[in-house]
Amino acid sequence: MTTLTVHNLDDAMEKQLQISAKQHNCSTEEEVYRILKQALFPIENQTNLGSRLHRQILALTNGVELELPARSLPRAAPDFSENNK
Repeated sequence: MTTLTVHNLDDAMEKQLQISAKQHNCSTEEEVYRILKQALFPIENQTNLGSRLHRQILALTNGVELELPARSLPRAAPDFSENNK
């Protein structure tokens, strides 16, 4: 892994990075890494399972969208009353 040095970081930005790191319970270095990763790879940072599955399915089907079947009305709830024996 490469080491990156940032020069001329103003005091306000450094303080904000420290605050953000404390809020995420990590070091300032980890916080900078997290911010850079989110900025450079926004699609990969989606943690929503549905979004990840959708991307994988689109990759497997070469982007073909499948037609969804029509939904039917829900069935009636069962009757558990004493009169229905």
